Amino acid sequence: MTARKLKLGLPAGSLKDSTISLFKKAGFNVTMGKRSYAPLIDDPEIECLLIRAQEIPRYVQGGQLDLGISGKDWILETNAKVQELGELAYTKSMLGVVGLVLAVPENSPYKTAKDLKGKRVATELVNVTKKYFKKQGVDVKVEYSWGATEVKPPRLVDAIAELTETGTTLRANNLRVIDTIMESTTRVMANRDAWKDAWKRRKSQDIFDLLEGALRAETMVGLKMNCLRTDLEKIIKYLPALRNPTISNLSDPDWVAAEIMIEEPQVRELIPKLKSMGAEGIVEYPLNKIIL
Repeated sequence: MTARKLKLGLPAGSLKDSTISLFKKAGFNVTMGKRSYAPLIDDPEIECLLIRAQEIPRYVQGGQLDLGISGKDWILETNAKVQELGELAYTKSMLGVVGLVLAVPENSPYKTAKDLKGKRVATELVNVTKKYFKKQGVDVKVEYSWGATEVKPPRLVDAIAELTETGTTLRANNLRVIDTIMESTTRVMANRDAWKDAWKRRKSQDIFDLLEGALRAETMVGLKMNCLRTDLEKIIKYLPALRNPTISNLSDPDWVAAEIMIEEPQVRELIPKLKSMGAEGIVEYPLNKIIL
């Protein structure tokens, strides 16, 4: 019997490498050919296609894809009717969100969106930007940008609406931000009819849970230690944890083992303090997934 297939759209472009890396941490090995737009994945129930993130929402809506990964910005831009499973807060190079910002030349007189009345604004996200200016009550000409948007002001346009992670590229092109139109995160979305199918719904949810768990583990580590039973109460009070720490008995009845998951930046301050409170055999270890 032929296995059922879930058609999955992976984003090409800037999100490709970080998405494939996240899938690997979640337990899925995705293999890319040099010119292939149909990556191989080591799950016989998944069929992958590599597609521009801008197009994924409409293909998910149309049913050509059962499941897809793209930004919230492109869901809004295409007005796609999809079932969102949830967000995965990662970008092409970091954890977190991207901002669609309104930027103008550093030496321009424009301070707010209202100052751009009657001016030209270039962006890839035309519909989102038009809605923003309409809400502001400002009449501007919003035009589609095919790329290299940051180099267009002031010669070709007066301002741009551009997605940015850190603002480095904007500053390099002598642009300054005058407003943030929206913040966007990567989303996992399903076709609404596929979501009604019990098998596809379960498979989609399983994929999302594993990806979310892998992403959650990016900033977390495990920490385990031994301590005297008499020191346990004060150590527990000091430990940050997602839940209460796991406590195990050791062969010596006077000693116990404690284990927690914590944010990695906390470790450098926590370990010396735990040692001073009597903890021994302290071990830090990486985590692949945290499923809540």
